[in-house]
Amino acid sequence: MKRIETVLILLLLACVLPMQAQIRGNEIQVIVVPDHQDWKYEVGETATFKISVTRSATLLDNVTVDYEAGPEMYQDVKKKGVLLKDGTLTLKGKMIKPGFYRVDVKAYVGGKEYKGACGAAFSPEKLQPSTVMPKDFEEFWQNAIKEARKTDLNPTRRLLPERCTKDVNVYEVSFNNMQWDYRTYGILSVPVKEGKYPALLRVPGAGVRPYGGDIYTASQGAITLEIGIHGIPVTMEQKVYDDIFHGALNWYWEFYTDDRDKNYYKRVVLGCIRALDYIEEYTPWNGKEMGVSGSSQGGFLTLATAGLDKRITYYAPVHAALCDHTASLQGVACGWPHYFYWNKGEGQEKQIEVSRYYDGVNFARLITDQQTGWFSFGYNDDVVPPTTAWATYNTVKGPKTIKPYQATWHFWFQEQWDEWEEWMLKQMHLR
Repeated sequence: MKRIETVLILLLLACVLPMQAQIRGNEIQVIVVPDHQDWKYEVGETATFKISVTRSATLLDNVTVDYEAGPEMYQDVKKKGVLLKDGTLTLKGKMIKPGFYRVDVKAYVGGKEYKGACGAAFSPEKLQPSTVMPKDFEEFWQNAIKEARKTDLNPTRRLLPERCTKDVNVYEVSFNNMQWDYRTYGILSVPVKEGKYPALLRVPGAGVRPYGGDIYTASQGAITLEIGIHGIPVTMEQKVYDDIFHGALNWYWEFYTDDRDKNYYKRVVLGCIRALDYIEEYTPWNGKEMGVSGSSQGGFLTLATAGLDKRITYYAPVHAALCDHTASLQGVACGWPHYFYWNKGEGQEKQIEVSRYYDGVNFARLITDQQTGWFSFGYNDDVVPPTTAWATYNTVKGPKTIKPYQATWHFWFQEQWDEWEEWMLKQMHLR
C-alpha cells in the first residue's frame, strides 16, 4: 500500500511542478497607454494617458489607485486613494523641454498591489547628455590598454562536452586581463566545421552568475565568446555566485568611485578589450566582422568596447546602463546606478570627475563611421531611463539604427530579442 501511495504522490508532483514552472503574469493588470501610437510627442504638445485596471481583460469596477506623473525620475504630480468607479482614469501631461513624461500607477485589489506605467517621449531626438568628456579620456584608456597588453594572455581552454552539439564545440576559457593572473573567464563557442568565421563578443549585465555561452549564434556560423567580468570561473553552482554577490562583491559598482585607476570597471572594460585580443589570436576569426553586444551593464560595456577598439565593426547596446551619470545634477533622469541622484553630488567632486571616465556617453563619442550600431530600449524602463538611452544614441555620429520597444521595462520582448539576433546575423553576413 505504501508503495502505491508513494507512486501516486510522485505522479501528483510530476503534474504540479511543471504547472508551477509555467506561471506567467497576473490576471489583474494595470494598463497605461498614451493617445499617440508611437508614444512620441513634440515639446509643448499635450499627451493624454488612459489608465485602466482589468481582471481577465475586463474592466474592474471600484478600484483604488495611487499615481505619480511628471518628468521621468522627477514626477511632481502625486495622488493617493483615487477611486476608479468604472476601472478607468484619464490624465494629461506635457513637457516644455525634450524628455520623457512618465505616469506610474499602483492599483490595490484584494489586498495586493499591482503596477502599471507609461513613459511618453517629447522630442527625444533633441536630447543631449550632460556629461563632459575629460581632455585625456582617450589617452587614459589607450595607455591602460597598452599597459595591460604587456601581460601575456596566457590562455586556458577546457572542453565542455555536455554543452557541445554536432555543429558547435563549447569551451570554458580564461586569459589574463590587466596584470598577471588577474583573469577573465568566459564561454567560447566555435563551429565544428573547419574554416574562418565572423565573431561576436557577448558582455554581461550587472550581477554575479554562471554563463551558458551563445551556442545558437555559433551554430549559424560565428565564433561567440560570452565573458564574465569578476575574475572567477563561469561554470560553478549558482549558490557560489549568490554568496559572492551578497558578500565580497556586494555593490561592486560602488567600489573606488573616487579613483579612476582603482575603479572596479577599469578591469572590466580592459577585460572586454583583452577578450577581443583572445578572439583574434586564439580562434579561427576571419579578420573581418567583429561585434559586441549586451544589455544593461552589458550595454555600457558594448559602447566602451566599440568606442575603444576599432576591430569592432558592429555593436548592439540594449537599454545601456552607466550613461550620463551627471544628468541628475541638472534635475534630469540619470543612468543606473544613479550615482548622484539621491545626494545631488554634495561632497562628491572627485566621484563626479571619475564618473566621466566610466560614462557610456563618452565611449559612444569615440565610435566611428566604420562601425554600425543597433540601439534598443523601453520607454517604461525604470532602471535605465529612456532619457539617457536617447541622449546616448544622439551622441553617436556613425551609422546607427534605433528600435525602441516602448512598453518594455528593464526586460526584453520576444520580438525585440528576435530582431536583435537577426540584425547581428546580418552584420556577420549570415543572413
